Formats: sequence, structure tokens, C-alpha cells
Amino acid sequence: MPTTKSDIMLWFLSSIAIINSCVNGYDGSMMNGMQSLSQWQDSFNHPVGSELGLLNAIFNLGGTCAFFFGICRCRLMLEYLLDPDHSPAASHNVGMFTGARFIIGFGLGISSNSAPILVAELAHPSYRGKITGLYNTQWALGAIIAAGVTYGTFSINSEAAWRIPSALQGLFSLILLCFLPFMPESPRWLVDKGKAEKAREILGRLHGNGDPNHPLVNLEMQEIEEAIAFERENQRVSWLELVATPGNRYRMFLGICVGLFSQWSGNGLVSYYLAKILTNIGITDPKQQLQLNLGKECLSWVVANSGALVTDRVNRRTQFILSTGGMMFTFAGLTGFTGAYNTVAVGNHGVGVGAVVFIFLYGICYSLGWTPLTVLYPTEIMPYNIRAKGLAVSSLAVNLALFFNSYVNPVGMAAIGWKFYLVYCAWIPIELLTVIFFFKETKGRTLEELAVVFDGEKAAVEGNRRHIDPSHDLVVPGTPPSDLDKEEKAHFENV
Repeated sequence: MPTTKSDIMLWFLSSIAIINSCVNGYDGSMMNGMQSLSQWQDSFNHPVGSELGLLNAIFNLGGTCAFFFGICRCRLMLEYLLDPDHSPAASHNVGMFTGARFIIGFGLGISSNSAPILVAELAHPSYRGKITGLYNTQWALGAIIAAGVTYGTFSINSEAAWRIPSALQGLFSLILLCFLPFMPESPRWLVDKGKAEKAREILGRLHGNGDPNHPLVNLEMQEIEEAIAFERENQRVSWLELVATPGNRYRMFLGICVGLFSQWSGNGLVSYYLAKILTNIGITDPKQQLQLNLGKECLSWVVANSGALVTDRVNRRTQFILSTGGMMFTFAGLTGFTGAYNTVAVGNHGVGVGAVVFIFLYGICYSLGWTPLTVLYPTEIMPYNIRAKGLAVSSLAVNLALFFNSYVNPVGMAAIGWKFYLVYCAWIPIELLTVIFFFKETKGRTLEELAVVFDGEKAAVEGNRRHIDPSHDLVVPGTPPSDLDKEEKAHFENV
């Protein structure tokens, strides 16, 4: 945790970029809560099935379309996000509400590709896992705020009950616009553009406690320059570079898997359609549904932050495996209790409570692993020259999965009820096997050093050759490098 002036500045700057993640969580929880508001239901003629699915899925369709849109227009989309005329709160019919949600999803799709990359590339090696993991965990913070707001407006006997939560969604964008001018540029981007001294200055300020010639800064600058030189020698100028080498194809496979698995694990049901899940187990009171939604989001935020804070202590693969395995068993429990409530123990209150318990247990398992690692892992495995494109593809997979889930889930539940849950009971074990046999470990290396995991020794940088673990500022046992100058060698051996 922060102990020096540099650390405090780094955490503060990262927290600004992390605010971007709150928008996504706010939206999911807001739409969840609105389905419990009779005021919203009356305004939109009680949507069900595909109509309800479209109202939710259009947000993710906007994020999907952003993948094909130029980043240069990001400012325009932020202005749209803040314009009251384009807010869902100003909507007078389903069409306006749907269009406004598309625009918000579109803008978020652009910013969500840049923010986590900047967080990861600014992070100190000792904190990269924590800071980048905390990026996605603030999805739950946005969800808590939305759940609290919708619960607070529940008693307003007018359309303001749903217009107020919709209007507050623009607050996060406003905060970001105020602080973005103070954010530093990525040191890797600066080196790539021939501005190495500016990059060294930023690294010195954030990683060297103000010293641009700090031994760790020297090591990082050498690794960044070596990695970018290697990537230039092997780069291709089109999107085909994402699949041009065996290492890149493996990276894309993992990035797409993370994107799809993070949303195709049953969490789409709990995140967007909790009201319908609770109705299936006899909990139909809107106030009680809103209370459970708020409690679920609060628990998810606490657990997700805990998961992010242990990412530099627990191997990434271990965290993925434990999280996915827990999800498999708890979602099966939710399905079993819901099925029993609707078949062999119809209307049994105790069985309904059991289903609620498994909803919370499932949220704990998901939040411990998938919430902090969904953004962290794809960002880590991509080298600089394809990091933005690779994360964009992973984000595209997230949005496609979310769109499919948001649109299909209500249709499936309307058609076959609780039996639709069995689809995820069959799918999550496939995810677990994929994680066990294909996911690579990334803990304990700088972003440049991770290239060796996928590209072999030809991609080795200085830290690999010196046997240095930059996350702990020390030399891993092995043959001491002969080319270390005395100051650097003394630093790495004595810290």
C-alpha cells in the first residue's frame, strides 16, 4: 500500500482512471433496480422478453460498435454523455431511452479500452496486480451507488423515481473530464514516440520517489526500450499482427476467453435480472428485491477489492481456478434450490431462502477472481505494440457476450423459467477446464518480461537476463549478472 510520496501520487492518479469502471457497474445495477420500480414499469409498458432484453442489451451494443470507431472522437462521445438531451433521464418513450443507452455504451466502449491500459502502464511493478485489479472491482462500487439510489427513490410516486438514477449516471463522466488534464501519459507510449526523457521523468516521479535515475527506473527504461525495439523489428502494420505469430495467437485466444467467460458464467442473470430470479423463488416485494440487490452489490464490492489486493500474493491461475470452481458449485446450488422451489417444494420459504444464500455465495466466488482479473490478465499478456488492439478485442468479446446475455436471458427465462439456468450449469465446467489447461501464469514479472512466456527467450529483456524480480526490487537466486554497475547491484541485493 502507499508509503511514499510517489506511491500516494500513483494511487491517486490511478484512482481517477479507475472511476471509468464505475459507469459499467452503475448501469447494470440501475437497470436491475428499475425492474423493481413500478414507476419505471408503467412508463415503459411493463417490458418483457425480447423488449426487456433490448433495453438492457443496447448498452452493450453501443460498446460493441465503439470497437469499430476512431478513438479521436472520444471527446465528442463524452460531450454526448454529459448532454442532458442524450441522457436516459430525459426520455419520454422506449425509443429515446434505448437510444440514450446506446450512446452511453458507445462512449464507455471507447474509454474502457484506454483507461485500464493507462493504469497498468503507470503502475509500479510492486502494485501492478493490485492497482489494475482494482480497476474492474470498482464496477461493484458503481453498482452499489446505483442500488442505493434506486432504493432511495423507490418511494417517490412519480417518474422521478427512475429519472433521478438515470441522470446521476453522467456524474462519473463529469469527474473524469475534470481530472483528465492532470493525468500523465503512458511512459511506453512516450518512448515509442521518441520522448524517452519525458518517460523517464514520469517513471522517476511515480516509481523512483522523484529520482529519474533510480535503479528501478533505469531497469524499467532499459526494458521498455528493448521491448519496443524488438516489437518494431517484428511488428506488422495491420490488425493481422494480432494473429501473425504463435505467441500472439495464444494471447488472443486467452484474451477472448477471458472476455467471454467473464460474462457467460451466469453472472449476467444475477447482474441484470435479479428481480426475475427473486420472483422465481417467491420474493416479489419490490422493496425487498431492492434491499437484496443493494446487499449483494455491497458484498461484491468488499470481496472484489479483497480479491484485487491478493493478486500479487496469489498466482493468477490459482485465483482463476478457485473462482471458477466455486462459481460452478454455487450456481449449481442456486439452480437446484430454484428448481426445488418450483417443483418438489412449491412455495417453501426455506427453499427460497436457500436459493438466496447461493446467489450471495456465487457473487463471492465470482468477485474474488473474475472481477479483479478480467481487465488485469488481458492487459498483462499483451505486449506494447498490440496491447491496445488486444485489449480492444477482449473488450469486444465482453460486449458481445453481454449483448447476447442481456437479450437472450429474459427470452430464455420467459420460455422455460428456472430450467434456463441449466445452460450455465453445463457451460461453467468447460470454462474451468479451459482455465486449468490453457491459462498461463503472469505474476511476478514486468509487462516487458512477460513476453518470454509467449514468445520464448528471443523476447527476453534485461530483467529476464539478470534474474530480477522487479515487483520486490530484488535479484532472484541465480548467477549474478556481470554487467550490473555497482550502484544498481548494491540496490537490488540490499533492498
